[in-house]
Amino acid sequence: MVAATTTITATSGLLLVCFTYSFTVFSMVSSVTDPRDAAAIRSLMDQWDNTPPSWGGSDDPCGTPWEGVSCNDSRITALGLSTMGLKGRLSGDIGELAELRSLDLSFNPGLTGSLTSRLGDLQKLNILILAGCGFTGSIPNELGYLKDLSFLALNSNNFTGKIPASLGNLTKVYWLDLADNQLTGPIPISSGSSPGLDLLLKAKHFHFNKNQLSGTIPPKLFSSEMILIHVLFDGNQFTGSIPSTLGLVQTLEVLRLDRNTLTGKVPENLSNLTNIIELNFAHNKLVGSLPNFSDMKSLNYVDLSNNSFDPSESPLWFSTLPSLTTLVMEYGSLQGPLPHKLFGFPQLQQVKLKNNAFNGTLSLGDTIGPQLQLVDLQDNDISSVTLSSGYTNTLILVGNPVCTTALSNTNYCQIQQQQAKRIYSTSLANCGGKSCPLDQKISPQSCECAYPYEGTLYFRGPMFRDLSNVNTYHSLEMSLWVKLGLTPGSVSLQNPFFNNDDYLQIQLELFPPTGKYFNRSEVQRIGFDLSNQTYKPPPLFGPYYFIASPYTFPEAGNGHSLSSRMVTGIITGCSALVLCLVALGIYAVWQKRRAEQAIGLSRPFVSWASSGKESGGAPQLKGARWFSYEELKKITNNFSMSSELGYGGYGKVYRGMLTGGQMVAIKRAQQGSTQGGLEFKTEIELLSRVHHKNLVGLVGFCFEQGEQILVYEYMSNGSLKDSLTGTAKIWSLNAITRRQTYSSLILPVRSIWYRA
Repeated sequence: MVAATTTITATSGLLLVCFTYSFTVFSMVSSVTDPRDAAAIRSLMDQWDNTPPSWGGSDDPCGTPWEGVSCNDSRITALGLSTMGLKGRLSGDIGELAELRSLDLSFNPGLTGSLTSRLGDLQKLNILILAGCGFTGSIPNELGYLKDLSFLALNSNNFTGKIPASLGNLTKVYWLDLADNQLTGPIPISSGSSPGLDLLLKAKHFHFNKNQLSGTIPPKLFSSEMILIHVLFDGNQFTGSIPSTLGLVQTLEVLRLDRNTLTGKVPENLSNLTNIIELNFAHNKLVGSLPNFSDMKSLNYVDLSNNSFDPSESPLWFSTLPSLTTLVMEYGSLQGPLPHKLFGFPQLQQVKLKNNAFNGTLSLGDTIGPQLQLVDLQDNDISSVTLSSGYTNTLILVGNPVCTTALSNTNYCQIQQQQAKRIYSTSLANCGGKSCPLDQKISPQSCECAYPYEGTLYFRGPMFRDLSNVNTYHSLEMSLWVKLGLTPGSVSLQNPFFNNDDYLQIQLELFPPTGKYFNRSEVQRIGFDLSNQTYKPPPLFGPYYFIASPYTFPEAGNGHSLSSRMVTGIITGCSALVLCLVALGIYAVWQKRRAEQAIGLSRPFVSWASSGKESGGAPQLKGARWFSYEELKKITNNFSMSSELGYGGYGKVYRGMLTGGQMVAIKRAQQGSTQGGLEFKTEIELLSRVHHKNLVGLVGFCFEQGEQILVYEYMSNGSLKDSLTGTAKIWSLNAITRRQTYSSLILPVRSIWYRA
């Protein structure tokens, strides 16, 4: 059987070579690609190093497709070469591709020199992504000719000069990212004879941060007709006051004006921005009264540090904003007592108010928010502290009078309290101490060495500042492997931290589902999904951008032509293969069915999403996480009898201990009792939302290799019934009912399990 399978596989390989070569020969005789496009792309190839191996294999980029080239009716319509390691310049020949709709050359730092003005000839271009390259010089005025352009990303290059006023002609653009360059001068606005960025009424994103832009922020730039959601002007050299017209753009969610030299008062009408989530005015020279943010009920993060506001006590909104997680106003002029109600917000994570003039007695109140991780009040004038026993996290009082008396020898008065908590990294505990060559990494999914697709994610306005919550990263990992079409567990996140720009920076590694490498098509697809913002992270992470590292591809062969001896051999093989066509057809159908079954078992959520089912995709979880089958197998000693807690008609329950030391109960369905994938998905979504002190919480689930497993908190005191009757045992399988109805879903768990 093995020999037969090997023969068929080898035969199908020869057949593929035969057909590929025959089609290549035919294409040389009858080209599919329009001669103008073929000549243009070959000219580009001659000026670039490291083009894909398929380039130049034939004279027909559309007929025998060149990697990264998409065609329609013999014309090239898309050119996607993200993360290909290209080196060279983008010449004027690109302007000959008149039918081009999408051009993505992102993450090729070896592409240098100035941009050609002939980009303006691509009148049908809809997407232009040149992020993370090495382009220099000014942005061509001719980009303003691209009337159909909707997505323009020129960020993370070395562009200089002014923002062209002609970009105001791009009336269909919704994404305009010019960040992280060396652009100078003012923001252009329209006049009687010249366009300006105020005409971009369909734009949702103005990302101009990390440049050297100067002058005032023009009041005319904003109007009530705009639908902007992200205005990122941080890290420039803007002067003058904040324009009151910003208060007209009521769709705004993230507004960053920090690290400029803005002066004057904060406009009162900014309180109209009721959808705002992040507001950062830090490191300016703003004066006057503290702004009133009482109506900003969605405000999650606010930073007013390093300004010159009038001395005042804490404003009322310190204690009234229901969504506030992070309050920062360092080196300010606040004085008087701090309202203890501030510390009772259930969602509050950080309060950073060092170098103010708070005085008197500090009271954290009787009720402290469960997520509060840090209260930094160093260098104030606090003379005494009333502490609640409910707060055990970081409180910094260094530099206050109280540290010279009663609390002088406590942790609260030690500068070491500022040290960060453990930095998260995706666990490789299941892989033991395995090591890899320097140019490879260990996949957390397979524990094999491979070449991951790597880069850095920059989140410019996350809705959290607590970096110790592992569930936050688990949600990001899951969204990446699901939305990028990868396998469960193939994502590794490393060392998240807030950098000097106040962006959350995370190292990302994506591993191939099989083998050591991604192929070029997969790399290009992933790069495009991340650069074009097709991938959307969980809302908690906010706006982001990604910069990829160069990818290591396997070495290509030494040429594209075949010798006459090889041709003779292929022709001979093709003659013999004709007799096997029927058998190969049957074999192909059989293999396809096996592959579909394998995908359904190993990647059920991905297969749902790709099948287009209305409720497909990964489950939407509240705190629960995905476990691999191998991980659960390991912690239950291969589901041994020594780990068994109970059994029933549905299956068995086992005891296990997670890497962090948490004991869990692992409920494994036996064959014949499993339910459909969609029903299982619905069940874990509902169970993950059940949170009550008398109900056992769902820790996670496993759904791969045909297994349906639920992981619960471990309760060691038996069921409630046993406790009431005095016959408590370690476990009762009735504690988890498998086929639950919606009305009984809440009670089957901890109404039967009893926590002593």
